[in-house]
Amino acid sequence: MSDEAVTGGVTSGQSDVEPVVNEKRRYFLIGATSAVGGVGVVGAAVPFVQSWMPSAKARAAGAPIKIDISKLKTGEMLGPIQAWRGKPIFIILRDAGAVARLEQNVGALADPDSANVEMQPEYAVNPWRSQRPEIGVYIGICTHLGCSPKYFGEVKAQPFNENWQGGWFCPCHGSSFDLAGRVVKGVPAPDNLEVPPYRFETDTLIVIGEEGRA
Repeated sequence: MSDEAVTGGVTSGQSDVEPVVNEKRRYFLIGATSAVGGVGVVGAAVPFVQSWMPSAKARAAGAPIKIDISKLKTGEMLGPIQAWRGKPIFIILRDAGAVARLEQNVGALADPDSANVEMQPEYAVNPWRSQRPEIGVYIGICTHLGCSPKYFGEVKAQPFNENWQGGWFCPCHGSSFDLAGRVVKGVPAPDNLEVPPYRFETDTLIVIGEEGRA
């Protein structure tokens, strides 16, 4: 294009007459240019801001949480804690007798060897289904229809089981789990309680949602 400039519909450079300036059009063009420039800045900023936001996968996974078990006593359960992924977390502290029973009383269990690998990390494939024999960490949701089982830690007769060896009983449909969260045979629940990924940050601080060994 030549050096001619269009102003108000009149082509300059071909007449000595001073061009007529359309002030309204000038302001419109300036405003439009500014608006387009502003859109460009915002468009450039969006990817930058999004780069600081957690991904959809990270949000779905749920942020790790820390649980202090320093006040947990032998035979007790800490929980349910509504924290990780909106699911209740059960943490129990077993005595030596309870740990021994987990290795002995397996005949009544549907999956004593944790064959369903989807229900626990690799480091929890053992009789107590945990990193440390005395400390159990489980998701407190019955694998039948999602109720929350009740904890009955003592070895004594219960209305639902005269030979109760300690564990969880789901009042919704009668499923039972031992102190390692292993499901009993012949109940509605098809699988053991799930073990979440976790690690010990200290002897009394557990991080739920991160893999790691004791």
